[in-house]
Amino acid sequence: QRQRLTWQLLLPRFRFSAVQLCYFPRLIHKFLPAPSSITYRDRSFLIMDRPSDANVDKFVAECRNHGVSDVVRVCESSYSTEPLEKAAIQVHDLPYPDGDPPPPDIVHSWLTLLRERWAVRPDACIAIHCIAGLGRAPVMVAIALMELGSTYDEAVQLIRAKRRGAINKKQLDYLSLYRAKGKLKPRRGVKCNLLS
Repeated sequence: QRQRLTWQLLLPRFRFSAVQLCYFPRLIHKFLPAPSSITYRDRSFLIMDRPSDANVDKFVAECRNHGVSDVVRVCESSYSTEPLEKAAIQVHDLPYPDGDPPPPDIVHSWLTLLRERWAVRPDACIAIHCIAGLGRAPVMVAIALMELGSTYDEAVQLIRAKRRGAINKKQLDYLSLYRAKGKLKPRRGVKCNLLS
């Protein structure tokens, strides 16, 4: 009871942010949003928070429910990928610093992965997670949405409608300056064959 009383005294003083909740691992999943499915122009993403070895089976089940083919980790690895691999879900590591925008090589690898996966399986859902699913992962999805043809405002609104509080100011500034090159837009036009 004493521990419960201590928690009751401490909790009202905290403004819960992902960083603060990391210090209380048992509480973190009570305050994080559920996995968020984002669909734009028939392309699907699933933004999630990082699982642990204790709940990775639940994570795999959620991925299966959404038809996930690949999981992208943009944070440090902290759980075994074996359960995902047994479920035929590929895991890709593209870590970059928390709170920052992604470096160009990470963006390039992300867009290449999406292009290659959707060339083989256009209906594939790509899951992506950082620690809380509120910073790095939503930024990467916003970049993909912009490359698919979304505007900056549309991308941020679509993500924030599903993940309240996602994307910090530094990341928003980066996204507002990001110029999509159409790397994920479907190619249109006539295909030419050269005859010799």
